[in-house]
Amino acid sequence: TTISKVKDPETGDEKWEPKGNSSEAPIVVAATKIGLDQSITKEYARVLEIPFSSSRKMMLTVSDVSGRDRLCKGGMELPAGTKMLSVCKGAPNFILDYCTEQ
Repeated sequence: TTISKVKDPETGDEKWEPKGNSSEAPIVVAATKIGLDQSITKEYARVLEIPFSSSRKMMLTVSDVSGRDRLCKGGMELPAGTKMLSVCKGAPNFILDYCTEQ
């Protein structure tokens, strides 16, 4: 999913226009607004992706973060020796059912 700023032809206002997965668009817009560049996806190789499933109501990605002490500049600190980062997104009630701690 990518976004770009475009001019609304009717109002002339600038707006964010997503292209790709509609469920990822709000995440990409929010990340861009706080300064995360879309090129960040090239810095963190995705080694596994389990696509969204309507029966599971979630998706999962695993990215290589080897050799890093932070997720990104100014971002979350990673525990020493962290090699992979797993990110799950989806319906909170389904995700929480799989959590061992809340």
